[in-house]
Amino acid sequence: MDSTLMESELVLNADGSVYHLNLLPEEIADTIILVGDPNRVKQVSKYFDRIEVQKTKREFVTHTGFIGKKHISVVGTGIGAGNIDITMNELDALHNIDLKNRVVKNNHKKLNFIRMGTSGALQDHIDVDSLLISSFGVGLDGLVLYYDWKNNEAEKKLLTACREKFSATPFLNTLYVAAGAKSLIDLFEKNNLGLTGITLTCPGFYGPQNRQLRAQLSEPGIFSVARKIKVENHVITNLEMETAAIYGMARLLNHDACSINAILANRFTHSFSSNPDRVVEQMIQKVLALL
Repeated sequence: MDSTLMESELVLNADGSVYHLNLLPEEIADTIILVGDPNRVKQVSKYFDRIEVQKTKREFVTHTGFIGKKHISVVGTGIGAGNIDITMNELDALHNIDLKNRVVKNNHKKLNFIRMGTSGALQDHIDVDSLLISSFGVGLDGLVLYYDWKNNEAEKKLLTACREKFSATPFLNTLYVAAGAKSLIDLFEKNNLGLTGITLTCPGFYGPQNRQLRAQLSEPGIFSVARKIKVENHVITNLEMETAAIYGMARLLNHDACSINAILANRFTHSFSSNPDRVVEQMIQKVLALL
């Protein structure tokens, strides 16, 4: 059987770079910070001792360089699970596919992905301006279900609890659960970066996050249900738009991933950060110091 990846499947640019990210294999590190906002890339890379690569195509922005001897990349993914599907498949391809010959390499290279993003809290005890480490992502976007996805035992417990609570909401039947990498979560926990919680990943900012402007919501009580989901003293703590997709794609591609959330809003207390830029800056500084 021919194992060559067809041009319609592995799409490359004329210079041999991956299609959307516009990167060549030598232009990406194996420790990769993911940020949703392309403008946040330079907020991270300004702390690099030197920057060797700066690439932009569409909404995707990449800077690669060094902090001391640590080779590191930061990639602006854009918003949502669809962009995560593109970003993580192409970053994996740069390391684990021979792009010239269009074949998967025999030796797999494991990558470390650290998401640094903003988020809203769902529990009243979580302070605005705090940081939160995601132990699991609960995905409402359905991304990983397009792949051969299998849950581990811890994920199955949480998945069962979520399905039971959301049983009256048929369009959430495709939710999935994906765990973060224990090694990375442990690193941030032992250094007291912040609380650890379960993150709800939504497929949009307005309706999917229960924000109503002019269009009426079909299920305005979703978050009231989500707040009550509990597994072994762990509850759903916050919501955003990428974590579960990152965790799921990392598992599928045999990489490690951890999501760090800057809590800018509390949807339960209806409070919002008075200085969100400062919170994001503090998150960047604290995470980089631990890598």
